Amino acid sequence: MLGQDFPSFEDWPFQLQFVPSEDTQGAMSLASWFRWNEPPSRISQRNPTEMVVETLMMELSWQMKQAEKQQRERENEYRKIKTGVDYGWLVSYPKQSYDISPGERLQLEDMCTKIHPSYCGPVILRFRQLIAEYEPEVQEVSRLFRSVLQEVAEKIKEEEEAKKLARQWNTKNKTSLSLTTFKSRSRISPFISDIKTISEDVERGTQPTRRVWSMPEFRNAKDY
Repeated sequence: MLGQDFPSFEDWPFQLQFVPSEDTQGAMSLASWFRWNEPPSRISQRNPTEMVVETLMMELSWQMKQAEKQQRERENEYRKIKTGVDYGWLVSYPKQSYDISPGERLQLEDMCTKIHPSYCGPVILRFRQLIAEYEPEVQEVSRLFRSVLQEVAEKIKEEEEAKKLARQWNTKNKTSLSLTTFKSRSRISPFISDIKTISEDVERGTQPTRRVWSMPEFRNAKDY
């Protein structure tokens, strides 16, 4: 049963990132390690976002069926303990299994579109971990699923903001470095434009200024 908060994304005991490629081979590999599977021809026709949505929603449906099955088994066990007789073979169950409402399904599908393909594997593993830990009733499975999607979506948003800040910081540093280099060059040769060169004189058609070398004055010892 559910009666407490779930551990945060950072406390998860795993940091698995499963990154499916956009081609057919990557699409087939995403579903190959789940407990259910589909024909490759159907999988290969989806883009990554559609594939993530269908993968996660199929996992939800599978977990709801499992929870419903375990719930019936618990009810039979309780009835057997209470009466001392196993009447499980006499109990008839409705042919149609429990399912979430169309509105809730649309909400969950919309949340699944915000999950990056690299987080599809961790979402499913985390979902299964919570199912095994809390053993929820079938009506509570979708709530667990929603909580995992919310945590991962927030984590993805935080990572995107961190990357954006990192890019801004790198751009700022490059601009600062360019200004620093320009100022350093100005300090080294502040009057470089005033220095005359021979090439400038040739371009102007003038004779280069001759240098006058001053010679030291020599005197005889008699003069002292």
